Amino acid sequence: MLRIHFTSEDLRRTRVAATIGVAAETYHSLEMLNNSRNSSLLDTWRLSVAGRLGPRSRALTSLLPMRGPGLDPLALMGDPPDLGQAMDNLLSIAGPRLRRELDGIDFQPEHVPWARRLRDGEREALQELADALGTWHRLAVKPFWGRGRSALVALSAHYADLVVEGGVDLLLRSLMVPGVRWCPPVLEAPYPRRTEVRLRGRGLDITPVVFSPHGVSFLWDPLDTARPPRLLVPALREPLADDGVSVLDGGADPGMASLVGRTRAAALLATTRGCTTTEMAQRLGVSAAAASQHARVLRDTALITTTRRGGFALHLITPLGSALLKAQRFNQDGV
Repeated sequence: MLRIHFTSEDLRRTRVAATIGVAAETYHSLEMLNNSRNSSLLDTWRLSVAGRLGPRSRALTSLLPMRGPGLDPLALMGDPPDLGQAMDNLLSIAGPRLRRELDGIDFQPEHVPWARRLRDGEREALQELADALGTWHRLAVKPFWGRGRSALVALSAHYADLVVEGGVDLLLRSLMVPGVRWCPPVLEAPYPRRTEVRLRGRGLDITPVVFSPHGVSFLWDPLDTARPPRLLVPALREPLADDGVSVLDGGADPGMASLVGRTRAAALLATTRGCTTTEMAQRLGVSAAAASQHARVLRDTALITTTRRGGFALHLITPLGSALLKAQRFNQDGV
């Protein structure tokens, strides 16, 4: 049983975080691959990716512990939604921080020499880890991320609405996770071992995640007493499947292109499952500044909404934008 004790100051400082970050989601997806506590909502995903691990992912799998706590990707790479930024954070991490994160991991004996090189901050070892993270993300996370992001956006928006409606008290009563109970001033949740946590005025970051077991997970840094701990809450409400063939892969249809322009039509399509400005720029093959301009025009015409989440902007299509897409497909298909 996990018991988190709140003071009035903790309640004031509790917030909903939009994401744990792409690096952490990618690493946790690898943990979930063979986790006995794996949520059944990840079964389809697990069957799809089980055979994709290969030599280029080995540096990442080497960091999975034999037992006990594993790597803390938040401490190593932060929580940016952009994988490139996460890799940059890893490659520039300070030596003491790197050693502290790796010292407590119980590595498989055959992986100890490589882990020691990583602990010592060898540039080649850090780059190998970054490359492995990128490879696994492309194989196992990116093909599913459209639906995963939709789940994150939906749950974080719901939580934010709860806070507006009834404050943090209503949020804690409405986390929608089996076994979690808010018995003021204590939040209780099923946990592998009995754990008592006193927030001591730091508050709590409640963070929806895609790759997680059925229940909550709790992350905290015992050496960083200023940072709020994180309560990770599963965001999936339906099985995670790949995005399949979608309008994002086929580009803008001719009707949309003639109406708003080919690039802006593609920008609108990119927001159907939510995207950041960086992701929109990558999808369109334009600069971030140009993508931001396209997003502004679409937002000014009420076709998308833009929400600030931490240090990034998340763009999501509106009902009007969706109706426009459906109308164009209807006209094109003639059905």
